[in-house]
Amino acid sequence: MTDASQGTSSGQGAVVTPVPKPTAPPVAAAPVSATPSQGLPASHLIDQLARIEDKCSRIEDKYARSEALLSRVEDKVENAASRMNESARQSDLAALRTEMRGLADRTRRLPGTGALVLTAVITAVLTVVLMIAVQRLNLDRLIPAPAATTAQ
Repeated sequence: MTDASQGTSSGQGAVVTPVPKPTAPPVAAAPVSATPSQGLPASHLIDQLARIEDKCSRIEDKYARSEALLSRVEDKVENAASRMNESARQSDLAALRTEMRGLADRTRRLPGTGALVLTAVITAVLTVVLMIAVQRLNLDRLIPAPAATTAQ
């Protein structure tokens, strides 16, 4: 028999890869002492502290500029949003105006109050004239009599 780590097993052509060996964790570096070493003079430490303070102040300045820039961007976005809302309202108003014009055009073609009153007067006069003609010509029998209902 052949060893599985040497290649094929049972003649099927399958290659078995060797399992990697676990590696030891890296050795940790020696901890840095919190106290300054004896070789550094006090003036060097003061200079280093001054450089750190300068860097902090520059970072604070950059933060303030970024905050001001974001504030301006926010104002611009709000202004753009209000302009877009105003534009949408204007387009809505334009559509409403168009609809009102169409409605006004349709209502202009309707008969006015004078024509309606004239039609009512003509209808009333013709009704009276026809009723008088029916009575004079003795055509009352053509008008159906109201059905007499008997209540019990």
